[in-house]
Amino acid sequence: MDKIALAFSGGLDTSFLAIWLREQTGAEVVTVTVDTGGFSDEELAAIATRAGELGIQDHRVVDAKADVYDRYVSYLIKGNCLRGGTYPVSVGAERTAQAEAVVNVAKEVGAGAVAHGSTRAGNDQIRFDVAIRALAPDLEIHAPIRDLGWSREQESAWLAERGIAIDPKTVAYSVNEGLFGTTIGGKETHDPWQVPPEGVYAATASLDDAPEDAEEVVVGFERGLPISLDGEALHGVEVIRRLNVIAGKHGVGRGMHLGDTILGVKGRLAFEAPGPLVVIQAHSELEKLVQTRWQAYWRQTLGSFYGNLLHEGLYFDPVMRDFEAFLDSVNERVTGDVRVRLERGTCRVTGTRSPHSLMAPDVAVYGEGAAGWTGEQADGFARLYGLGAALGHRARESARGDDA
Repeated sequence: MDKIALAFSGGLDTSFLAIWLREQTGAEVVTVTVDTGGFSDEELAAIATRAGELGIQDHRVVDAKADVYDRYVSYLIKGNCLRGGTYPVSVGAERTAQAEAVVNVAKEVGAGAVAHGSTRAGNDQIRFDVAIRALAPDLEIHAPIRDLGWSREQESAWLAERGIAIDPKTVAYSVNEGLFGTTIGGKETHDPWQVPPEGVYAATASLDDAPEDAEEVVVGFERGLPISLDGEALHGVEVIRRLNVIAGKHGVGRGMHLGDTILGVKGRLAFEAPGPLVVIQAHSELEKLVQTRWQAYWRQTLGSFYGNLLHEGLYFDPVMRDFEAFLDSVNERVTGDVRVRLERGTCRVTGTRSPHSLMAPDVAVYGEGAAGWTGEQADGFARLYGLGAALGHRARESARGDDA
């Protein structure tokens, strides 16, 4: 084997792998950093420097932000996908995109294998493996972190013996930042009674530091996707980025997610996703205004299922294209503006408007009056609407009497 393409973040695990793979296999390691929205230019430069310090001769950076937004994030927004009702699937989609980018580089450089730094106890190993085998079943997969089962402290000590220093913070916590949010795992997240310290958060202010005064923003949507902020036309990626800053300073966007992993065990993580959570909440309220009852029902049902499959690494199952076709269709008229109030850790929608609004004051105003039907017609509807329930209740009570 001449070359291995390694998914590389410059953190503890992938720094360990850059040297370990070279020592153990004798192959040239090509490092691939896939930017899914979590790196600044300075951070990308620092990662390239770290690759050089590790003896890497060929380091690649793939800009996948647009790809992640168009193929993954757009449908997470259209589907209002919140894992467990709280977590905006910040990492699952990006892992699939990263795996695909690493496979493409492996093919480009003629590598016979790819490698990733996932552990044996997490979801990422499944996401990477499933995507790689779907796209390039001929490539060998190396996952030494999974195979060795070393602790992060052991990896750090092994690197220290070779003159490579690792930031102590990265040893204690695994932080994954991307376009659609940041996840934080380690220490307190493993105990559902414990709370991570303030120091692990970077994008959101604590309530003690959040301003007293509330702030309102208006998010504009077209066909289910954000296209403006406070009247300024922007690409959806920029809307999310700006909301990360605006909402984050108000302490909006922190959360803890506890749920079932792909492996069947429970998992827990902290996350920060100010922009994504504001966009999803705004989108959710706007669709209530423009979708029919059954459109809303099936959007909720299929949107949740889509988010779960994406989170669990099954993006390449053809059923996902079917779900996306539905989400495109059901969002055709989700166009309009949503006013959101940000205040000390809370995000509250205070107004919606749309040219496709299904509120019809010329027909009826809820709780006030109706021009579209008479009182007699309403009485007849109520009689018929409750008839089946009344007959069922009467039969049930009759059966109870017979049993007595």
